[in-house]
Amino acid sequence: MFGINEIGLFIIAGLLLNVTPGVDMLYVMHRAGSDGFKSGVVAALGIAGGCIVHICFAVIGLSALIAASSTAFTVIKYIGAAYLVYLGVVMVLQSNQPSSAQPVMSHSNLWQVFKQGVLINALNPKVALFFLAFIPQFIDASSTQKPLAFLVLGLVFNINGTLLLMVIAWITAKAKTKFAAVGGKGITIRRILGVGFIGLGTKLALER
Repeated sequence: MFGINEIGLFIIAGLLLNVTPGVDMLYVMHRAGSDGFKSGVVAALGIAGGCIVHICFAVIGLSALIAASSTAFTVIKYIGAAYLVYLGVVMVLQSNQPSSAQPVMSHSNLWQVFKQGVLINALNPKVALFFLAFIPQFIDASSTQKPLAFLVLGLVFNINGTLLLMVIAWITAKAKTKFAAVGGKGITIRRILGVGFIGLGTKLALER
C-alpha cells in the first residue's frame, strides 16, 4: 500500500530504535519521577508532537533543505543543545528542593510539560536526519505516492514510540512510589537526570 515495503520489519526496527535511551526517554522519566504518571504521559505526548513536526517537515521537504544547509543545521543544533543544557541545569537546581510524594499538576503546568516535550524533540536536528535516512528505506523507489507513504510510516513510528514512552512513564512512576519513603532518592534521581540532560546537550553541540 502506497509503495510501503516490509512494514513488519519497519515496526520491529522502529521499536528497537525507540528503546535506545535518549533525551526523549530521559525527559519522560524525569516528569514521571518528579510529578507522577500523568505528567509522564503528557511529556510523552509532547515528544510525539515534536516528532510530528519533523514528519511534516520531511514530507514537504524542509528537513532535506536543513540537512543540505550547514548553517541552518548548525543554528538549530545549537539552539536545541542550549535548551537541553538549560533544562538539565533547572533539574539539578530543583534537586535541592525535595518535592512532595504526590504532587498535584495543574492544567497550566501540564501544558508547560507538553510544550517542553515538543521543543525537546522539534529542536533536535538529528531527529530530522534520522527520518530522512531511515524511513525511505521502506518505501518503493518507483512509488508515485512517496509523501503519503512517508507520512504513514512516520505516524506508525511515532505512535509506537509514544506508547513505549507511556510504558516507561508508568514504570518510572511506580518505581518512584516505592522509593517515596526514602527522602533522598527522588533528589538523587532528578540530579542524575539533570546531569544527563546537560551531557546530551553538550554532546549535541559538539557533534559535527
